[in-house]
Amino acid sequence: MQEIERKFLVHSLDFIAEAFHSQKIAQGYLNAAPERTVRIRIKDEKGFITIKGKGDESGTTRFEWEKEIDLQEAHALFELCESGAIDKTRYLIKKGKHTFEVDVFEGENKGLIVAEIELSDANETYEKPNWLGEEVTGDERYYNAYLSKKTFTTW
Repeated sequence: MQEIERKFLVHSLDFIAEAFHSQKIAQGYLNAAPERTVRIRIKDEKGFITIKGKGDESGTTRFEWEKEIDLQEAHALFELCESGAIDKTRYLIKKGKHTFEVDVFEGENKGLIVAEIELSDANETYEKPNWLGEEVTGDERYYNAYLSKKTFTTW
């Protein structure tokens, strides 16, 4: 139940032409504390609950547990979430043997585009697309839980 992930800013919209799938995502937090986040997410017509632990020193690895839940339950739990819901569109782009998830934020986080790649090992190599910008792995400002409280448009 470990998540190994690297996170990057995206400096152009070139990735959209490479996407093989996109979906709308709304997410809220029952608990947005950095030590443990409890997230409710609605992806298109599916609901999920996710618990994440605090990341390691580099921010690359942390505990993650996710379970699909009934959509009606997800909507009911969403109503209990702290203020500051996240709205975004996620694009999936295949590069080599990996898939990048690129999130285009909307609402108060509009203008922010972040790419993530999940790895099987923290030192695993991967192909970097030309639209990939500065690495922000471990920078808490780019965590969705942080963005739900201190939105990108207020930085």
